[in-house]
Amino acid sequence: MRIKIRILFIIILFYAVIQILIATGMLNPYWTQIIQFAQIITISAIGLNLIYGYTGQFSLGHAAFYGIGAYCSALVTKSLHNLGFLSFIIGLLSSVILVAIIALIIGLPILRLKSDYLGIATLGFGIIVKVLFDNADTVIPALGGSRGMLGIPRYTNFTLTFMFFIGSIIIIRNLIFSDFGRSFISIREDEIASECTGVNTTKYKTMGFVFGSIFAGVAGVLYAHLYSFLHPSNFDFLKSIDVLLIVVLGGLGSISGTIIAAIAWTFILEGLRVILPGQILDWRLVIYPLILIIIMLVKPMGIGSGREFKFLRPKE
Repeated sequence: MRIKIRILFIIILFYAVIQILIATGMLNPYWTQIIQFAQIITISAIGLNLIYGYTGQFSLGHAAFYGIGAYCSALVTKSLHNLGFLSFIIGLLSSVILVAIIALIIGLPILRLKSDYLGIATLGFGIIVKVLFDNADTVIPALGGSRGMLGIPRYTNFTLTFMFFIGSIIIIRNLIFSDFGRSFISIREDEIASECTGVNTTKYKTMGFVFGSIFAGVAGVLYAHLYSFLHPSNFDFLKSIDVLLIVVLGGLGSISGTIIAAIAWTFILEGLRVILPGQILDWRLVIYPLILIIIMLVKPMGIGSGREFKFLRPKE
């Protein structure tokens, strides 16, 4: 009980400090936005960690669900802008439902594949979605197509991202240490043995894929209403690779590692953007792999190394 109260106090204190810094102008809008983006990326990475880290399903199409959530919510809120914040809630619910349905339809056939074959199939799905985004204006002009989507109402603020950030961690923690989570982990460890002990592997692999994709969709919703502009290039397969790197760096099957890696990754990228002159900016593409190699040499199992923060562990 004392630990829960202490954690709650730390969460409230952190939120209050950031809000005071924002209100007083000590934290400028640029870095406030970066903090929000770090939380959004963490939500998306937590979803992929559920799919890959806990269920063992190698997915390279995570950015597609990120984009579907973003575009769906943006379209709904633009269409219902007269409703104000209610349009955001409707857009969020619509995105979650749409992402869940698409993940279910896609997951049922492709999750029969394993390892690299599954990765290639999800990569193909991601590329298809990117092409659809590029040409969406031929069907729905409001989506903008390859020109991008403008005029998206900006509803995302620090309070909203912080609530979803904390909520996502609580949900994933409770899910992993439930009966569902044990089934996910058993499939990752040995799918054949899981089937022999009565685990419906098709059911649980699909559930893990759908739940993880929903996290990506929610992150996409927050992203769309943070930057008020969407472009298909924001959701290409390289964005899936970015999230995959975060999960690997944090440690497969580690909530704590994923949180640390996602936040660190975001600030390293932005730090390099600020520090490096424009001519040397492309060297970031060399620096990122070096960071990955160094961490893998020092921590082969990732930053989390199979460990969790005390408040994320179940009671003994």
